[in-house]
Amino acid sequence: MSRAAGDGGAAAGAGAAAPGRRGRPRSAAADSAIIEAVLRLIEDGCSIAELSMERIAREAGVGKATVYRRWPGKSALLLDVMRSLDAPTPPLEGVSVRDDLVSLLEFLRRRGLAKRSSALLRTVVSHVQAQPELWAEYHETVVRARHEALLGVLRRGVANGEIRADRDLDALADLFVGPMLARAVLHEWKELPEGLSEEIVDMVLEGVRPRPAAGLSGAV
Repeated sequence: MSRAAGDGGAAAGAGAAAPGRRGRPRSAAADSAIIEAVLRLIEDGCSIAELSMERIAREAGVGKATVYRRWPGKSALLLDVMRSLDAPTPPLEGVSVRDDLVSLLEFLRRRGLAKRSSALLRTVVSHVQAQPELWAEYHETVVRARHEALLGVLRRGVANGEIRADRDLDALADLFVGPMLARAVLHEWKELPEGLSEEIVDMVLEGVRPRPAAGLSGAV
């Protein structure tokens, strides 16, 4: 089974774990080993219910206390496992509003494809979604940053005259990402073809471009 891992891999996800207590510095190697141990166990068919901190510690080759110093329980650990599988938001060129919007939607499209093809990712995401506090923390630390990046592009579009200034930007952001998320999450039987990101962006931009001033449209 192939992993839908982000560029940073398990080490990047482990870095997002809760801050360690005072004392000896945390070992990045131990963090990574624990994250990788969870991924291996799930890939080998271990269910979330069968995972235990003790079993994870044995698989990682560390003491149980080492795991508990980093995460208070299995759910918190799985949140960082999910982060380790999360690809980073693509860098935005900042030249074309349209191109930046396409980049952000293309990220969501590829994320949706990765989830469909990775049983491991589906397993971890489903567990975190079932834990309201963990899901809220994931949104606060990961999803919010992506939303702010999108709002930044829309503000730039308003400032340079590409997007009307009389529209609520949060609602406008939903218009861009909503169709992609609906296909990727709510209607997983629908295709996520190449070119979908461009199609969505162009349709929405067409509706929110500034209108010609009254009296100028017929000017010679």
